[in-house]
Amino acid sequence: MASGVLAAAVAATLVLVVAEFLGGYRGHSISLVSDALHNLSDIPTMLISWLGLRWATRPADHERTYGYRRAGILAAFTNGILLIVVALALFYEAVKRFWHPVAVHENWMIVVSLLALAINGGITLALVSRRGDLNLHSLLLHNFGDAISNIGILIGALIIRMTGAQWLDPAIGLAIAALVLWSTNGLLREAGNILLEGLPKGLNLESVARSILTAAEVQEVHDIHIWTIGTGLHALSCHVRIPDMHMDQSEKILQAICERLEKDFHITHITVQFERAGLPQDGGYYMPHPVPAEKQ
Repeated sequence: MASGVLAAAVAATLVLVVAEFLGGYRGHSISLVSDALHNLSDIPTMLISWLGLRWATRPADHERTYGYRRAGILAAFTNGILLIVVALALFYEAVKRFWHPVAVHENWMIVVSLLALAINGGITLALVSRRGDLNLHSLLLHNFGDAISNIGILIGALIIRMTGAQWLDPAIGLAIAALVLWSTNGLLREAGNILLEGLPKGLNLESVARSILTAAEVQEVHDIHIWTIGTGLHALSCHVRIPDMHMDQSEKILQAICERLEKDFHITHITVQFERAGLPQDGGYYMPHPVPAEKQ
């Protein structure tokens, strides 16, 4: 289903790019050309997302034991880099137009911006239901930004028609570039955090440690690592100190820990190493200090 949406989006975007380049050339509009370049960058973006979507479904093998779940995250990060390059190019072209103004034909701007708004708005609505996937969320942000820029071009064209303020065209181009940079910042931060195996968004390390300590017989927890394998799949590994006991008793503790972590934090890939001996002095739940159980 998602692959079909991306295929339709690529076809619609190709039509839009041709229309905007033609409209920008005929109407001497830098904002339309800027938006055409912006939309042109959507095509490799969508292809990368499509590949990431396909790869993410491939099963694990003897070389990639986690499978290809992070392929979509890598696609989102690559898309973010492409967006920054496009935004800088738009800045450059818009500033040049300020120094070398050209009269624009607002009729072309109005017609093409309406077409662009219909296409980008349709793609955005089609992706809304799949925004939980970071890869597709990057496309959602991208096309939502496109739709906003189309509205800006339309309003600018109407103002130019009424007032003759030609400087609005490059000003809109600058605004589009700034919007691209703003929308890309959060995407790159989230994708980069996952690729660096940082703490998943919305989780607090100490809260997770305290939750583990609520399990019966757990005395201390340290060396906790929490990361994201792929969209919606969080993993955790840690060392837990418990009293000396039979293995079947420790398995019940492990089950209790896993149930708490899945229920409270949606962590499902869990590895726990039990320890009986005391911790080294420099041990810690994420370094430098261990988290002891609170005394009753």
